[in-house]
Formats: sequence, structure tokens, C-alpha cells
Amino acid sequence: MGIRADLDADFDYEIVDEFYDHYTMMVESMEVMIIDLSKSNSYRRSVDELFRVFHNIKSASGFLKIEPMNRLSTFVEEVLEELRKKDKPISEDTVTWFLEISDIYAKWKDDIQQDNNLSKVRYSLLKIPDLDNN
Repeated sequence: MGIRADLDADFDYEIVDEFYDHYTMMVESMEVMIIDLSKSNSYRRSVDELFRVFHNIKSASGFLKIEPMNRLSTFVEEVLEELRKKDKPISEDTVTWFLEISDIYAKWKDDIQQDNNLSKVRYSLLKIPDLDNN
């Protein structure tokens, strides 16, 4: 019994299914937006859209009591809030960090689908790149 069984036991199946469908769409859209953060002409739109995505995941995972997802989403949302104050593309190191973060969310999508326990977050991901160099 994994994360999906736990969610289904605690919440209406339709709520869990709707969460999973929306979560899947958000996860599948992350990579393009992350790469676009390195481009001047798409930076503002991408940082705002990524902020919205992580805010939505944070809210939904908080409601569903998916603690690891909620904590990481809160952390990433705070990083994106800092980046929203800047008006220039991010460095390759920061792009790489965001892509590694999106990999965790993709893995969690698979964990939910396969009813596994949520994969652990590598502690190294909790160290963000130097945003002042962006």
C-alpha cells in the first residue's frame, strides 16, 4: 500500500483523481518553462507561470496532507518569489537545479500512479544555487 491507497482511504476518489490529473499536467509543463527561464524574451512569463504551478501544487498537497510535496513546493515557491523580483534570465546552474526539482515531481507522479511510497528528496537539492549570480 502506497501513497495512492493512502489518499483514496482519506479522501473521495474523485478528489484524488482530479488532483492527479491536474498534477500530471503541471509536471509535464515544468521543463519547458524552466528552460525558458534562461531566455530574456520568455523569462517574466515563465517565472510567473512556474510560481503559479508550484503555488497550486503547494495548496493541493497541503489539502491532501502530502507533507513532502507540500514542503518542497513551499521551498521552491519561495525561490521563485525571489526570482520574480529580478528581471533577467537565470544561470545554467539554476536551470539545472530547477530541472532536478522537476525530476522529483515527475518521480512523485509515477509514485502516485504506481501506488508506491513517495520517493525521498535528495538533501543536496535543498541547497539552491546562488541567485545573486543570475
